[in-house]
Amino acid sequence: MVSSTAVRTVYRLSGVAPTPEAMLDALDAELLDRLGADPYFPEVLGVPAVYLTCGMEHTKAPWCEPMSRTTGITVTESVRRTAAVLLLTIDGIVYAIGCDQGYRLIPDHLKDKRFGLSFAIRQMDPNMIRGAVSKTLGQTRTDISLVPGGAPVPLLGIRDHSRIVRSLGGYLDDLPLTRSRYTRGKAVSAQGGCGLRIALGVEPEALISDLRTIARICREDIPHQELEFVDHIAPVSDTTTLDTLDQALDDRLGRPADGRISVSVPSEHHVAYAVATTYMTQINSPGALRSDNFDLGYVLTRARLAPPGRRLKSLREGTVTLARDRRAGTVDTLAVTSSLTWLETGISLGSRRFFLMEGEWYEAGAAYVEECQATVAAWLSPSPSISLPAWIDGESENDYNNRVADDRPGWLCLDTKNVTNPLRPRDQVEICDLLVPDGTLVLVKRAGSSGPLSHLFSQARVAVELLQESAQVRAEFTAKVARLSGGKCLLPDDFTPKRIVLAVLLKNRENLTPESIFGFSQITMAQTAKALTARGVTVEVVGIPQGGSDALPLASCHVGVGAAGLG
Repeated sequence: MVSSTAVRTVYRLSGVAPTPEAMLDALDAELLDRLGADPYFPEVLGVPAVYLTCGMEHTKAPWCEPMSRTTGITVTESVRRTAAVLLLTIDGIVYAIGCDQGYRLIPDHLKDKRFGLSFAIRQMDPNMIRGAVSKTLGQTRTDISLVPGGAPVPLLGIRDHSRIVRSLGGYLDDLPLTRSRYTRGKAVSAQGGCGLRIALGVEPEALISDLRTIARICREDIPHQELEFVDHIAPVSDTTTLDTLDQALDDRLGRPADGRISVSVPSEHHVAYAVATTYMTQINSPGALRSDNFDLGYVLTRARLAPPGRRLKSLREGTVTLARDRRAGTVDTLAVTSSLTWLETGISLGSRRFFLMEGEWYEAGAAYVEECQATVAAWLSPSPSISLPAWIDGESENDYNNRVADDRPGWLCLDTKNVTNPLRPRDQVEICDLLVPDGTLVLVKRAGSSGPLSHLFSQARVAVELLQESAQVRAEFTAKVARLSGGKCLLPDDFTPKRIVLAVLLKNRENLTPESIFGFSQITMAQTAKALTARGVTVEVVGIPQGGSDALPLASCHVGVGAAGLG
């Protein structure tokens, strides 16, 4: 059976006019001539389009000679690579689809760097993320998380105000693409970063319909609530600030290297980086330096030789080519990148701090307040999963917890029923105030200021970490639960919590809302929730009514992933 779809990587191009002539002119004519590319103008698509194909060099595989010297056996095997790229205009937007080495024919500076990611955060199932690539401002580090079976976003640990997500892979929500019509009931996957790797229709009408659907989703749909944080950190767009930062960096490039400029692998090319054995760096020179690794010293020297005002430009226009072998020619090229995308540095303008990452400027902390507020607001729910009675005036915390446990079948009060701290045996640790029959830990606190809430959040983190990391604590806790419940509640020996409920009475405040929570506590609550959900624990923050009423709390805050239960 002939497949109706094919997995392809599609890019959205910026600054290219939607005509065949403009699309062809946007490509590297010298490279196309060198490769002997053949241009075509397909009419069957019914839209402006350019299609180029070429055969790469047909040469002896680079491993033949060294292996012949190693084994004494002469073997000659050939390597031949092909390339093709289709450029087409749909509703005024130019797209490019590469085949085999065709991605090398698409200039990096034309690619919309957030196209694939924009689609992913709108259409990908946030509970079935298979992988993520992210970078942290100022740390020159790329973090790659892989979960083949899919996992909820919090488990990947990528939700952070200073972390820039570069790529997401996972399973899609149901959407009207060609592949979905032929795989009903089966999950469809995609990878979104600079480009979008996804199964697209093969027939002209199907391909154009799929691209229109993708464009509509990026244009009209809002990001998933659990994924909208990806958009919180955006490159600096103010032209005055950008000009000031570029000038400051140009000045820095003119001085001797002092360690303030570091190397970071471009996130789009980490796969090529893993297998490359030679680097060809060409900056302001007709020739290229060949080296075994990226040579930061050479790059900075070439920039320093450029006249003031042109140093940064020389790095933007300079290239770094990654290849498989030191004798590599065109056939072994893995990626061609701008030399500037390999550099990271920080520059301060007064009290504001900025970082260069992959050729773009970001302001440190610009999304911090927005991210904390969005995180807290996202957890609000009018329907708490558990209801707690009002806290009667003058009632102690221990009396309240015992009253709740007495009124709820199967609930166990563990207030002051501590376990030994393995770090210091003379100290005791309270795991929780109440234990629900399904294994949920409930921690209770009455707070008139941020101090008690900070203690509550710290207690939650300590309880989870000790139960997950210490066999001694698990054994003591499960034994204590069995004894205090008279054998009615038997936790498994390897028990670790899957869910925690933090029950809070805010004194002199009616409801639990983002506005009613102390500002300091909003920060610590966000930090605690991220830490616990990264450990696979669902956290729920519920309000306790004040006074003699048995009314249910009017609001609660939910964070985390997974379902309740012992699991």
